[in-house]
Amino acid sequence: QMDLMTGAEIENQTSVQKFILLGFPGTWYFRISLAVVFSIMYFLTIIGNMSVITLVWTHPWLHTPMYFFLCNLSFLEIWYTTACAPKAIGVMFGKSQTISFTGCILQLYFILSLGSTECLILAVMAYDRYLAICHPLRYSSLMNSTFSAQLALISWLGGFLAISVLASLISRLSFCGPNIINHFFCDIDSWIVLSCTDTSLIELVTFIISINVLLGSCAITLVSYIYIISTICRIPSAQGRQKAFSTCSAHLTVVTIWYSSSIFLYVKPSAQNSLDLNKIVNIFNTIVTPLLNPFIYTLRNKEVKRVLEKAI
Repeated sequence: QMDLMTGAEIENQTSVQKFILLGFPGTWYFRISLAVVFSIMYFLTIIGNMSVITLVWTHPWLHTPMYFFLCNLSFLEIWYTTACAPKAIGVMFGKSQTISFTGCILQLYFILSLGSTECLILAVMAYDRYLAICHPLRYSSLMNSTFSAQLALISWLGGFLAISVLASLISRLSFCGPNIINHFFCDIDSWIVLSCTDTSLIELVTFIISINVLLGSCAITLVSYIYIISTICRIPSAQGRQKAFSTCSAHLTVVTIWYSSSIFLYVKPSAQNSLDLNKIVNIFNTIVTPLLNPFIYTLRNKEVKRVLEKAI
């Protein structure tokens, strides 16, 4: 009879379909304060990125490949932070801490897909700057509107297709016991540690995708900037060097912040034990970087700054 009861309990446990997001530990006042900060940052992220898209869309002289890719990045950032922030704010307010299995899969899929797409778009932007600085006379013929649209489309399709394989594998997991996710969203490390099935294949696939998408795009960006910096150093006038560097300094700042946190989170052979540290680093990826991007590009780009001043 005990064996039958145990079997029944296990059968019930394997049908766990709802999870509880733990969020951040601490007092009620701390969590509410954090929720307010997240809400303000989310609001500013939406306003900032929408402003960049509107400025570029309404000013014909900004209709160039560089600003086309910037619009793609801003559009992506709006959805990237939206996939995470509203749910995280609800968790910290204590109003919507539960999430279904399907909801977890969808959130994980969109966050990872949009994150992968961002890696590819940042690499494309680095290649665009390489052509503009290293091959200025042929730039308009090499990076025409058709080619830039194709690069953007490949980035979006590549990001979403790469994660489709991983999402398909994760959807087959079964969960037998604890249903508390130690995170403020359905992060892959915090979720798969709860599974009672073998996750070694998923961890391997995650590692392979991370190597190809993250390190591959990072390598393209790094090589592009090696050529860019070497070309800038050969410009005879200091004013010319400053002008050339100003066209890529904003992108370089964003790239440094994004890749340093993303490589820490995803380029590893297995799930890290320090899930609390992952939560802190994830704040940079999902909340801070989407907020900083429009401000970095606005403050460090003279053309956007002039257009913004005229608009104001």
